[in-house]
Amino acid sequence: MSDSPRLREWLAKDRLIASIKDPKAMDAFLKTDIKIAFLLFGNISVIGKFVKHLKEHDRMVYVHLDKIQGISHDAEGLKFLHRFVAPYGIITTKSHMVQKAKKLNLSTIQRLFLVDTDAIKNGLASMEKVQPDAVEIMPALIPSMVSELKLQTDVPLVTGGLLTNPNQMREALEYGASAVSTGNPGLWDISYTQRVGSEWK
Repeated sequence: MSDSPRLREWLAKDRLIASIKDPKAMDAFLKTDIKIAFLLFGNISVIGKFVKHLKEHDRMVYVHLDKIQGISHDAEGLKFLHRFVAPYGIITTKSHMVQKAKKLNLSTIQRLFLVDTDAIKNGLASMEKVQPDAVEIMPALIPSMVSELKLQTDVPLVTGGLLTNPNQMREALEYGASAVSTGNPGLWDISYTQRVGSEWK
């Protein structure tokens, strides 16, 4: 089984996740105190180098399988990723890839786009069936949906997309998100998601 307890432990103390979309953003990320990275760019020839670089800086790296060019979306593609790239886990929108990744002991985050009620219904059914270690909900600007989903699953919920300021991040956390993810380096400050007592920093 994948290491779900460890992910939950990390999310409990590190509620901000950096979504890295290009090499410049990766350099900016390594100057922060954020520990979890979602790697959203690259191809089969460079992804191993990127993951190794981040791991050498003691970061927990998730590779977004759907964004990496040249890696097939099947069992063989996952085996290659597991053996030669060795991220901590994967992100994908595809439930069958979550199932295959779990068999390889990769941690799994399933990305869901909440575009309508059918997407929510189907997303919940998929979560129940494949049991990812966490779910990333897109976009983040519908925090009320986080609280509704929290009533129906105990899977950790990460929310991301369209975030432009710290207040939006805090609102998502107030509504029950385990963490927020953002590709905006201007928001990569862990103080934005930390409390002192009942107050935000």
